[in-house]
Amino acid sequence: MKPATLFDSEWKLMEILWETGPTTAKEVSLLAAERIGWNKNTTYTVLKKLVDKGYLERTEPGFVCTPRIDREDARTEETRHLIDRLFSGSKKAFFSHFLDRKDLTPEEVDALRALLEDK
Repeated sequence: MKPATLFDSEWKLMEILWETGPTTAKEVSLLAAERIGWNKNTTYTVLKKLVDKGYLERTEPGFVCTPRIDREDARTEETRHLIDRLFSGSKKAFFSHFLDRKDLTPEEVDALRALLEDK
């Protein structure tokens, strides 16, 4: 079963958890208040959604939240979803659209070319 897409708010909490590793919900709420400006209720609501989606595991005592997917796997899944949704699954169409943008610097184009040549 592949996980559902993460909303921006969910991604923000996952970033905290990827950075900290297994952490109590209380500590996550304190970090979210400090970094994002959220209150405890907002944080707990988003944590529950992440548990329901399968991105987090919740264990007792202390409502310890542990990521069930690592950052790179989540990025891969989110990228796949974006390409599926916007480009009918075509990586070629995605890449072509990206390269057609006029805001790429010559250095960025060279770096992308080097990445492709390494593959």
